[in-house]
Amino acid sequence: MIGRLGAAVALALVLGAPAAAESLVAARAILARTVVGADDIRLAEAVIPGAISDPAAAVGREARVTIYEGRPVRPGDLVAPALVERNQVVRISFESGALDIKTDGRALERGALGERVRVMNLSSRLIISGAVSGPGAVAVAR
Repeated sequence: MIGRLGAAVALALVLGAPAAAESLVAARAILARTVVGADDIRLAEAVIPGAISDPAAAVGREARVTIYEGRPVRPGDLVAPALVERNQVVRISFESGALDIKTDGRALERGALGERVRVMNLSSRLIISGAVSGPGAVAVAR
């Protein structure tokens, strides 16, 4: 008959050791408005409360604030990357049935895919609002 200690050791051998928890930290300083790449982050073998543990959740996202080397990367530090920059000339499009209007405008604010931004129509100087539909593109709805 196996004693209590023997049973615990046998159970540990069958189940294996618990996996070490890892947290994402900056491998170098990541400046605000920089899109995070795989080389910008690394996994630290420590549990850091609030830190992201999956690199896929950070790569390709934009830093909202500067994240200094060795500091944890938290979900609130990252946002979707901006596809339209402030003062950028963008393509404005409006579609309704067979009507399809396209013109140039100047973005008055930056935005990510799906975000609403204000844009000035360069021909009429009218300020309108639309959703970012792609890099340098804003779609206006009725």
